[in-house]
Amino acid sequence: MEYLVPILLFAGLGLLAGVLLTVFSRVFAVKQDERAVQVREVLPGANCGACGYSGCDGYAKAMAHEGAKVGLCSPGGAAVAEVTANLLGVEGTLEAKTALVHCGGCEEFAARKLRYSGLPSCAAAAQFYGGDLACSYGCLGYGDCRAVCEYGAITVENGLARIDKDKCAACGLCVKACPKRIISIVPAQAKAAVRCSSHDKGALVRKVCTAGCIGCMKCVKACPSGAVKVENFLAAIDPEICTGCGACAAVCPSQCISVFGLNEGKAAETQEV
Repeated sequence: MEYLVPILLFAGLGLLAGVLLTVFSRVFAVKQDERAVQVREVLPGANCGACGYSGCDGYAKAMAHEGAKVGLCSPGGAAVAEVTANLLGVEGTLEAKTALVHCGGCEEFAARKLRYSGLPSCAAAAQFYGGDLACSYGCLGYGDCRAVCEYGAITVENGLARIDKDKCAACGLCVKACPKRIISIVPAQAKAAVRCSSHDKGALVRKVCTAGCIGCMKCVKACPSGAVKVENFLAAIDPEICTGCGACAAVCPSQCISVFGLNEGKAAETQEV
């Protein structure tokens, strides 16, 4: 009896605690939206952020609760877009996207300011005075983006990263890996793009890269649809407005504008976007 009473006491307390935890878990349980759960199960779980949300959980909740657009999951492809649209009872198709390198400064056109002999990594090279390129905005060409690409869509040729849009899933991992932040996710059907990221004045750009944008405004004046703008010495093309007429590329003195299907500029991707 000397040992039995404490044992029974502890057993009783354990049983009581278990009952209370069960009751509390049911009383205070957070109800889940079944639609959000179902949608989340369909998403691939890459958590890449290519959809514009924090991850698959965030995108699933946004589609179920906030009316977020279906078809933003590039890694999931058309199949995921179709299933999620059916689950939510809405219309939706995949918005095809691809990654794009906003730089045309391959070794043929871009000057180097120093000789780098460290780790073959863009992130490592960037720690030394911003890298070995004379242009502080350009592609360093050591392949950090290629290393993280799970689809084999990226190659590095002549010191410049190039993306094969037929292999690209627009997951956004290359965007995060690039220390220069010169890769972006664009609509796969974009008709034109500026292959430069430099915000330096034209005179300085000419000294370091013959394929760089000099902010001359000629493309803006030539564009009949108003799709081209120059801000902070750098041209940009709105893919929603651009018609792909090629007028901007025709007048660009640096040939840094690629009009896919018409011309590829001085240094283009391996595939058309």
